[in-house]
Amino acid sequence: MRRVAALAVLAVAAGLLVATPATAAPAVQYTNPLAAQRADPHIVKHTDGYYYMTATAPEYDRIVLRRATTLQGLASAAESVIWRRHTSGEMAAHIWAPEIHYIDGRWYIYFAAGRSDDVWAIRMYVLENASANPLAGSWTERGRIATPLNTFSLDATTFVHNGTRYLAWAQNDPAVGSGTNLYLAPMSNPWTITGTPARISVPTYSWETIGHRVNEGAAVIQRNGRVFMTYSASATDANYCMGLLTASATSNLMNPASWSKSAQPVFRSNAATSQYGPGHNSFTVSEDGQSDILVYHDRGYRDISGDPLNDPNRRTRIQKFYWNADGTPNFGIPVADGITPQRLRSYNLPDRYVRHWDYRARIEANVTNLADSQFRVVTGLGGGGSVSLESTNFPGYYLRHRNYELWVERNDGSATFRADASFHRRAGLADAAAVSFESTNFPGRYIRHSSNLLYAQPVSTATDRADATFVLE
Repeated sequence: MRRVAALAVLAVAAGLLVATPATAAPAVQYTNPLAAQRADPHIVKHTDGYYYMTATAPEYDRIVLRRATTLQGLASAAESVIWRRHTSGEMAAHIWAPEIHYIDGRWYIYFAAGRSDDVWAIRMYVLENASANPLAGSWTERGRIATPLNTFSLDATTFVHNGTRYLAWAQNDPAVGSGTNLYLAPMSNPWTITGTPARISVPTYSWETIGHRVNEGAAVIQRNGRVFMTYSASATDANYCMGLLTASATSNLMNPASWSKSAQPVFRSNAATSQYGPGHNSFTVSEDGQSDILVYHDRGYRDISGDPLNDPNRRTRIQKFYWNADGTPNFGIPVADGITPQRLRSYNLPDRYVRHWDYRARIEANVTNLADSQFRVVTGLGGGGSVSLESTNFPGYYLRHRNYELWVERNDGSATFRADASFHRRAGLADAAAVSFESTNFPGRYIRHSSNLLYAQPVSTATDRADATFVLE
């Protein structure tokens, strides 16, 4: 996969992420999970320099909010309860999936709730706060978002496209059948839709209908002349996964024919990394504004006893995602717990990334199987201040040299393997802002590419030094 353009701009006032072309984004690193027992996470980076995070609490009885100046800081940030469910009537049960948006100088939280006398009469509601700091001031109940169908509805999100604010949400239509579909409508104000909603997605693929027929949890990012809407499908167990709808930025978004659906999930459970049921995502940006960050929940185990909705252990996670050469998003796989991986881009062949193919390490362009080109830079197996490069999709496998060739192989615990898989991280030999990796057991030999394959070789010429230099992304 080639990085065609790295991020840019968070259009906070519009309540969505709008990316603009820039240079390749520098590497970021976070530690997962970010927050235990917090599902349906929504994180926004505001113009005041703070990230604001809300999510579903497993008791389904309140709306919580926290803020920090860094994404990782949200993990330890104090959490405030900004609203509690009613004791009777509407908004008295199943407080689900809050989202926080800043619109026209005010904060809004969209959420779903049931009734005390019918906990499954789920509808969408809105809170408003005029304070500059949403953790201060008071939250006013703007009431229910009225839709033509008075049926089960949830997961409202809002975005602006070509000057029009839209609401996207999930709702049941008895005429369609059980489960939920995705709908879209323009808005006259932050709590009112106008016109006839468009039904833009119905769960039809087998991966959308496991356990339940579900399209829900929409999130929007705009890039490369297109509008991308992720959504979640199937029951909220290990079958939960993310799909993708795509529309041209010049199309009429209210025309269902403008939207095409991915034939396969774009993000799903991964047994190798022990991540199950990833979904209900949102988008934000890194602290420097240059990298796209996927925010989502999952569980660290597959098997659940009883109803998944009663299992409290969905947790908030974050990881960087990238863009394919064709301008579509590439989310890769839900990475293992711990530090998030990075990619190594060739310094002198900048469309190519280090990846493994049949376990042989090489550089290649257009690596659409993103995880093949992602490595966790961890404490060196050989110690001594070294680092090791662990495969993302084969945890426990490391980049190591064998007969001076670079391979991705399982750690067999031997002293030889530990030494072969350990490198000293150096300032880039061709550019000090980049990196080079020197073998610990063969000093003077560096990871370098030659005819697109990776070797541990000595360097002497300017070409050698460039071949042994990589940019972390």
